[in-house]
Amino acid sequence: MTEMLFRKDAYLKDAPALVVAHTPEGGIILDQTIFYAQGGGQPGDSGTLVWDGGELAVATTIKGVENDIVLVPGEPSGLPMIGAEVRQSLNWDRRYKLMRMHTALHLLSVVVPLPVTGGAIGVDKGRLDFNMPETPEDKDALEAELNALIARNLPVSETWITDAELEANPGLVKTMSVKPPSGAGHVRLVRIGAGEDQVDLQPCGGTHVAKTGEIGSVQLGKIENKGKQNRRVNVLLVS
Repeated sequence: MTEMLFRKDAYLKDAPALVVAHTPEGGIILDQTIFYAQGGGQPGDSGTLVWDGGELAVATTIKGVENDIVLVPGEPSGLPMIGAEVRQSLNWDRRYKLMRMHTALHLLSVVVPLPVTGGAIGVDKGRLDFNMPETPEDKDALEAELNALIARNLPVSETWITDAELEANPGLVKTMSVKPPSGAGHVRLVRIGAGEDQVDLQPCGGTHVAKTGEIGSVQLGKIENKGKQNRRVNVLLVS
């Protein structure tokens, strides 16, 4: 299993690693990585690998078998040998925008307290789909409430519970379409705020900013009708 350095520090931009395997498709598995693998609506990271005598661009990152993380080259090229020491570097500007957007969508689920039926996280634009029979009458008020939460600069932290504790507390799960990251005996919860100022707590395996103020101002885009009781709320980063 690849050690997930991004779980310990989502702000790591580069780090050393050892190549432990190649996949039949030409992917690279490292002993530890700062690259987030696509999942939960968040795209996989991109960046570069450099080693003695070579360099390649990482186009995306996906999950492999047995919880390995696979770095996918941008184009066919020579791979570092198994056992080689490499230096991995993120496309940080892209990752940081994804962190900001992912955290903003957590807060969107606070101002729209309805079951989430789907979602996607993009660099400048993201969205959540809600089990929402009627379109909100005042989109501007929702936008103002979301920006007010962001401006409180609330801390974002994590805690862990067991699979059994999650099963006993189904209300923690907001997303109907994405299964919580469980099965390993423990589940990561992402908390926004602390103590009496806590505004959100839900299972999530993605990367987030340390404080909500880092998100910057956001704008609500079009609220789309995606079915009898399904509404899509789009969010854009504007600063």
